[in-house]
Amino acid sequence: MNQSVSPVSTLKETINQQIGVAKPQLIGKPIIVLTWEVLLSVPLAIALTKLHFGGISWIFGGIAAGTAILQCCRIFYQHSPRPNRMARKVGMALVGLTVGATNANSDLTSLGAGIPIFIVLTLFLLLCGGFIGYIYSRLSNTNLLTAMLATVPGGVGVMSAIAADYDKNVTLVAMVQAIRVTSVVLLIPFIARTAVGNDWNLPTLSVNSGWLNFDLSQLELLALALPITALIVYVVAIFKIPAGDFFGALLLGLTFNSVLGWLPFVSEINFNPPQLINIIGQTLLGITIGEYWGEKPTFSKRAIGYALMSVVMTLITGAIATILAMQLTSWDWLTCLLVTAPGGAAEMILVALALDHNVEIVTTGHLVRLIAINSSLPLWLFLFRHLDSQSSLEV
Repeated sequence: MNQSVSPVSTLKETINQQIGVAKPQLIGKPIIVLTWEVLLSVPLAIALTKLHFGGISWIFGGIAAGTAILQCCRIFYQHSPRPNRMARKVGMALVGLTVGATNANSDLTSLGAGIPIFIVLTLFLLLCGGFIGYIYSRLSNTNLLTAMLATVPGGVGVMSAIAADYDKNVTLVAMVQAIRVTSVVLLIPFIARTAVGNDWNLPTLSVNSGWLNFDLSQLELLALALPITALIVYVVAIFKIPAGDFFGALLLGLTFNSVLGWLPFVSEINFNPPQLINIIGQTLLGITIGEYWGEKPTFSKRAIGYALMSVVMTLITGAIATILAMQLTSWDWLTCLLVTAPGGAAEMILVALALDHNVEIVTTGHLVRLIAINSSLPLWLFLFRHLDSQSSLEV
């Protein structure tokens, strides 16, 4: 005999279901999650600054905040927000703009003779990354394309997006890339700090130090530069240009003064973005790195062990590339280390900026690497897919 269900009970059940679904959705809204991450990162970064962690404190604070907030969402609300790719794009663009403006008066053309060396170092890192990916694939029984995307130093967001496009294991790619980037971001500053002592470009909260710049002309230039930067991020998002937000904003910062100087009604200008713009960019970069850790995907100990093994091999490759750069150039070892470090371009340039150590060389080296990776990406993908299909046929 069928029992009738009362309309009141049905309505009550529906409301309970809606409340149960709406609560984590509300908590997991990207803007709310990002707001909490930023609010938490500020006191953490200030504390690290007080502990003399130096100009890279803001990215460290962001990493800790991104990890903590996503863990809280996962544990207390049973909801795991996805890493905020747009926040990383904005962070990359802001860092690119400030780094470019900082180097606007530098003579980067004098480094043109060293471009072949930069290309050799980039090819060495890419070839070693492919070889490491092949070893990682064989040992962990992972398909070759996934392993290559996980080990080639191309950035967490870029390689994860490519893995999603080809229906590969996005979580595994993101985990290996995140371990590598985080290891480099954490290790390199400490190595550099040990080498140069406490001679860091320490950020302060004093308005007089340039953390905030209330000069009317600078505010007007900033009001012009930010919408152009936003347009760059928008175009990059439409055309899915790898690392284009950082690269485009950096070029904007490098050429902003000279382009405006060509206008007949504009006198000589010197655009210098306030330190706050760089701090916001660093914080967003750190938050998005931390978010990949906050996801905490379920992997076996064996899978994590193989991932760590591939990262260690990548770091060793970076050390070998540093030695190679020292043999090919007259740069000091710290400059060679920053140029060849298998981390994100934005993060490594930030370290050089914080140390005020040959920023022009480090910027040029990573720009060449970005251009080489982006221009050769279709060829690498074709090669990876071909090798992947060949290995599948053998099985």
